[in-house]
Amino acid sequence: MRKISLAVFLCHCLIAVFVFCTSCGGQNKPGLPKEKEHPKLIKNLGNGNVQCAIQDKAGNLWFGTSDNGLYKYDGKSFRQFVVDDGLNSNNISCLLEDKDGKIWIGTEVGLCLYDPSAHFGSAQHKSLRTGGKTFTEILIPLPTDLPPNKNQYYGHLHWVFSIMQAKSGKLWFATIDGVYIYDSKSFTPFIINEGSGGYLSSNNNVERILEDKAGNIWLGGRTNQGVYRYDGKSISNFKLPELTIVNESVRFEKDRIVSHNWAWPQLQDKNGNIWFSNWAGAYRYDGKTFTSFTKSDGLAGDNGLVAKIIEDKNGNILFGGGGGLTRYDGKTFTRFQDGLINPWIWAILEDKTGNIWVGTRQTGLYLFDGKVFINYSE
Repeated sequence: MRKISLAVFLCHCLIAVFVFCTSCGGQNKPGLPKEKEHPKLIKNLGNGNVQCAIQDKAGNLWFGTSDNGLYKYDGKSFRQFVVDDGLNSNNISCLLEDKDGKIWIGTEVGLCLYDPSAHFGSAQHKSLRTGGKTFTEILIPLPTDLPPNKNQYYGHLHWVFSIMQAKSGKLWFATIDGVYIYDSKSFTPFIINEGSGGYLSSNNNVERILEDKAGNIWLGGRTNQGVYRYDGKSISNFKLPELTIVNESVRFEKDRIVSHNWAWPQLQDKNGNIWFSNWAGAYRYDGKTFTSFTKSDGLAGDNGLVAKIIEDKNGNILFGGGGGLTRYDGKTFTRFQDGLINPWIWAILEDKTGNIWVGTRQTGLYLFDGKVFINYSE
């Protein structure tokens, strides 16, 4: 009996050791879901982009795409909103959550508002209910003397490029029809007399807006030279060093060299520096001078294109553009691309837990773990 009991005991021990070793070997790293288990953004890839992203006060992530509408991610699953749900367009260009928790959605045809609590029913607004929530189309009244937009591709649209809420609580909208300020009651065109050396934001002149810690408003777009700063009374134009790129995809050699001296204001970092970007690189403004960074300095990308810049919780500056993600620690640039199906990055978001989310062309969404990209699109 003793020998049989000992054999049974040893057998049980071996089984326990085997199960323990197998389970340990099969564990994932903490916080990193298995590729087949985590939720996916969409079923069918489009030719567009995941081009904007925010996290709301409740912790939900919102992603705007250029072809597939708006996605809300609650940490477990994605929910898609499209025109049939009340949006005025499936082409989402910018997102902002205001101080009241309302989410403003900029599209190629105007504005929508997503309010988790209020319901709108006035004649001015086109209200649609979606799952107990409300999408509201907000109409920006255009000045009667607004010059016609001569853009051959987008002149018939009412594109909203970016949205910013200032410390005053007022909302600023950069649109193809000019810049507008909203005080919760009405929209006011932001116009300064161009003849006096100022700046006239009439058509397609401003695409990005940023407020710095001193309350100055920075404006920039591709049809300008340099960038502009509005201090509440007057506006100043800042000239930028020209950044040159060589576009190898252009057929004729004489057209391959292109110079850019415009810039999009992107962010002000913890040290007070303001960062700008364009199709050839980035600029850092320390309050006195502009320092330029290009592909030759280590920026990733085809020709050094930079579409998005953020600062992470560790103080690193992250650049997204035509060749993946670049991290700048103040001394060196490090490029990351491993796992990206398409390396063209349009959106970068750091959530409250420190995860980095990246939106790319072909409606790609990725979670960056610090080394590689985990695909959240299907």
